[in-house]
Amino acid sequence: MARRPRHQHEEHLNHEAWAIPYGDLLTLLLAFFVVMYAISSLNEGKYRVVADALSAAFGGAPRSIKPIQVGQVQLRGGDFDHPSVIDTGARRGPAQPSRIEVPMPINRREQQNQKAGAGDEEAGQDQLHALGDRIEQALSGLVESGLVRVRRGRNFLEVEIQSDLLFASGVAAPSATALGTIRQLATVLRDVPNAVRVEGYTDNQPIRTAQFRSNWDLSAARATNVVYELIDSGIAPARLASMGYGEYQPIADNATEAGRSANRRVELVILSSARGVDSVMDGLDMRGAKAAADASAAAGAATPTMGAP
Repeated sequence: MARRPRHQHEEHLNHEAWAIPYGDLLTLLLAFFVVMYAISSLNEGKYRVVADALSAAFGGAPRSIKPIQVGQVQLRGGDFDHPSVIDTGARRGPAQPSRIEVPMPINRREQQNQKAGAGDEEAGQDQLHALGDRIEQALSGLVESGLVRVRRGRNFLEVEIQSDLLFASGVAAPSATALGTIRQLATVLRDVPNAVRVEGYTDNQPIRTAQFRSNWDLSAARATNVVYELIDSGIAPARLASMGYGEYQPIADNATEAGRSANRRVELVILSSARGVDSVMDGLDMRGAKAAADASAAAGAATPTMGAP
């Protein structure tokens, strides 16, 4: 008996198999973009709160002074980190107490240094005061006649000597009377450690000679000659300095003869023993800022004449 042949089924190809990995890919892409969006919209205020809480829990200090609240805008500029904020429409909560700055304790050594510095400054002021009394006593006759003035500052003495006493008109060499006055001053200053700065001043009358091109040269030469006399009288050169200001620091009105005479002067600035010759004085208002402004205005209005300061 003949066998009947088996029926062979034909295998059909699945043309939609690509849809499964494609759907998986789309799902993964969707999840990826959702995660990216969630990261990009991070709440900064909540992030700082969480960061501060974690930092405090592990023993660290909060990194932000105050978290940024939702619905509020933190101030900048002069109001940065101020307790108050600008309300943007959100419900206002209870006011937060202001921060109290606790000063850091000062080291005991620093306290001792501060006390020592204050003591040294007070001792320097006492020494300057006593030195001023000695100078006034040594030059009592000139002080009474008004040719010498002694002014006291917090850390300096200023001995003003009228130029008419020291120098002839248009001359930088000290006169015989000037030499005696300078030597009297040197006797007082020789045994003290204070630095001395000699400053020369003139009036606004122009000068132009073979020796002095301007009032700058004349004032500087007069101050330098006084320094030389102090050195010859026994004062160490390292303690001395000379400066010339010319006509540009008046203390009186150059429009009058009396004012010009007052402006022709030499000043010895005796500094505190702890200061060098290049120190800047306190209390420069003693030089008469208002008088200088008035004198400058008067000098600009006046017609200068050729002469010797």
